[in-house]
Amino acid sequence: MIILSDFIQHLPLSPAIVGDLQPWEITGNLSEFILKLIPNSDSQYTINDGVAVHHTAIIESGAVIKAPAIIGENCFVGSYAYLQGGVFLGESVRVGPGCEIKASIICQGSTIAHFNFIGDSIIGNHVNFEAGSIIANHYNERANKRIFVIFNSKIIDSGVEKFGALVGDNSRIGANAVLSPGTILQPGSIVKRLGLVEQT
Repeated sequence: MIILSDFIQHLPLSPAIVGDLQPWEITGNLSEFILKLIPNSDSQYTINDGVAVHHTAIIESGAVIKAPAIIGENCFVGSYAYLQGGVFLGESVRVGPGCEIKASIICQGSTIAHFNFIGDSIIGNHVNFEAGSIIANHYNERANKRIFVIFNSKIIDSGVEKFGALVGDNSRIGANAVLSPGTILQPGSIVKRLGLVEQT
């Protein structure tokens, strides 16, 4: 069993919401969780059609944010970024121009540089993704698209066909690197530029 607090010290979703759910169970239900949280947002948030944006956040022209979503304090979302499928950005998260974020939590102080794809993933605090790095969330090339996760030298059947990665706090992902579906990265991990993290 993967214990989320071993990877991420301060998750913006409370333990009362996520309980002991596995990462792919959280991302698979993220839209539902966000819809429950939005009505409880404080007066510092503007809520419009299922999207809650903190008044200190900067959303550049051309960015598309589809409900449900929460954009936290001091966040930056660059031009032509595309956020969809249930996205939660914690405090001071930066999403650069041309990024796509789908069904993901990105925790405090993390940066998604530009031209990145983050799908069905949980990204820890103070993680940096350099330009063009990708988290793949689906095995396009396989007949059996079920995602299996390697953790503590054991193979875990996620039971889902869409899950990207759990990336621990303070990790660094180099430019044009690819994390395969089901990647689990310990806190402080470094993936080199052009690196490929394979799973099963």
